[in-house]
Amino acid sequence: MSRSRLLDAHSQSGIAPEFLVSPEMLDAVSPSGDRGGMVLGSGMKNEPLTVSVLRPAPTRIVCVGGLYLARQVALRAMATGAWVVVATARPAAWQVLARAAGDGPDGRPTPLVQIRRLNPVELPRATEDGPLLVIHDGGSTPQELFPPRSAWQTTVYVLPYLHPQASTTANSADLVLLQRQPVGQAQLAARIWRLPPPLVQQLTTLKDDQVVALGRNLWRPLRLITTPREKQILGPVRRGD
Repeated sequence: MSRSRLLDAHSQSGIAPEFLVSPEMLDAVSPSGDRGGMVLGSGMKNEPLTVSVLRPAPTRIVCVGGLYLARQVALRAMATGAWVVVATARPAAWQVLARAAGDGPDGRPTPLVQIRRLNPVELPRATEDGPLLVIHDGGSTPQELFPPRSAWQTTVYVLPYLHPQASTTANSADLVLLQRQPVGQAQLAARIWRLPPPLVQQLTTLKDDQVVALGRNLWRPLRLITTPREKQILGPVRRGD
């Protein structure tokens, strides 16, 4: 699947894998899209747009702008049955995912979500029935601790802002999700991705609930769709931490 097919307008074709999740988790998210994608936002005509976050290929995604967007992506991946491993220096900021996952039949926290320090660890084996989402929340210049090596494994790099030393990570991504950027950051984005002036200007004027999906042959502004239950878990849509 090419980068340009990572994000699609929602259609009714295709069959997604089936997973067992709690009713509370289903209440928290928007409906899944085709080909196992998840609805992340709506387009200019209010059409739902799906993002193929979990797919049969090693995948890298970069989120630039703050925690809210990354946690929303993780929450929706959990609802499709994905294992979520969060490597972070601020574990308290991710406990909302563990609480949202709930407890197992034995009353202990479900292993669906693992929150760890920024150290290499052995990861669960990713499969079509048990895809793996690894969140790397290691600041603006992340190390490659958990590169995606197999099908159905996706690594999401959470960048609070763009840094020149993160250009390798940014350029290797299959999909980049950009929230509003200050002028200096937008100019750096222009150098990293060779953006023309109109797109650079657009980056500086996005609203808090707007995101640009960037990839090969892809520039797609979208508006985040957040359910009432997600707002209870994550708070209001916002940019920054």
